[in-house]
Amino acid sequence: MPIYQKAKGRATVTSVVEKYSKTVDETFKPLFLKAGVSYPPSNYALLAVKETKTLELWVQDEKKTWTYIKTYPVLAASGNLGPKLKEGDEQVPEGIYSLEYLNPNSSYHLSMKINYPNKFDLKWANKEGRKEPGTNIFIHGKNLSIGCLALGDIAIEELFILTTKVFKENVKVIISPVDPRTKELASPDNSRKWIDELYEQIRIEFLKVSGNERS
Repeated sequence: MPIYQKAKGRATVTSVVEKYSKTVDETFKPLFLKAGVSYPPSNYALLAVKETKTLELWVQDEKKTWTYIKTYPVLAASGNLGPKLKEGDEQVPEGIYSLEYLNPNSSYHLSMKINYPNKFDLKWANKEGRKEPGTNIFIHGKNLSIGCLALGDIAIEELFILTTKVFKENVKVIISPVDPRTKELASPDNSRKWIDELYEQIRIEFLKVSGNERS
């Protein structure tokens, strides 16, 4: 889908910061104060659950303690539970990801590209002979999506600005089919054997951030 490519435009990350930073700061500072953590944080993590269509924001302060800040509803995400396997399957990936870049000229207002396919995705795609595992997976604005996570414009403004403050290298994105705090993360019968390994990785990282606390 061309709409997920880097769109050409006049906006820059700097101009987006100038436009939205004040409003985002006014939103976040009271939330961080209430949570007892400094703003901006040292790191942040996004915990996405496909079944419930939610995305939680957790932050880490100088004490290295993870603290819950807020939950965003995912307004659109195509596909079913299960990992993304190939280009065009309309699946939202499942796994542990980082951010590659911020796009201030997205057709979906603003966007942040995750590093799908990561090393784990590529390893199994290569072993299974899947030459086109897919690409161009974003967290973005608006309320329409094919294979990405659409959060709406205000939410993506908040996360875009927060990322510029903590730097993309300090952001972790964990996408899980279900909430490991309330439901077993088990692969379907007759599914690929490596999915068990993937789901165990997701479970460990998800709970490392949030513990058993459901926010």
